[in-house]
Amino acid sequence: MLRPVRYLAPALALLLLAGCGDSGPTPEEQVRAAVAEFGEATVAKDYQALCDEILAPALVEQVTAIGLPCEVALEQGLGAVRDPRLTIGSVQVDGESASVEVRTSAAGEAPSKDTLKLVNVDGTWKISSLGT
Repeated sequence: MLRPVRYLAPALALLLLAGCGDSGPTPEEQVRAAVAEFGEATVAKDYQALCDEILAPALVEQVTAIGLPCEVALEQGLGAVRDPRLTIGSVQVDGESASVEVRTSAAGEAPSKDTLKLVNVDGTWKISSLGT
């Protein structure tokens, strides 16, 4: 009766080890995902998500320095933008900070090439600067 268990134990050990090999997305992949999420929230005009989940706390402080809540300030600044698009270019990760080259465009506006800055805040990449 012990024989089936003896063969099952090594198989289970192999399955567990195979699962341990998946280390998850690389920092570059995480940064790309964060920038993609920023683009999607911008298209959706989801200012709440931008302020609460996507922008770094220091950038939210800069946005609110004009005396308006973050969501209201972003709506005033981005609300009239039609059909925004963001294309992610090269990504550079340096420890807890990253920079991403992006191309942006919107209906009725000239395309722009910018560099977004990101910081890692408690394990999550967040936008710390909207363009340089």
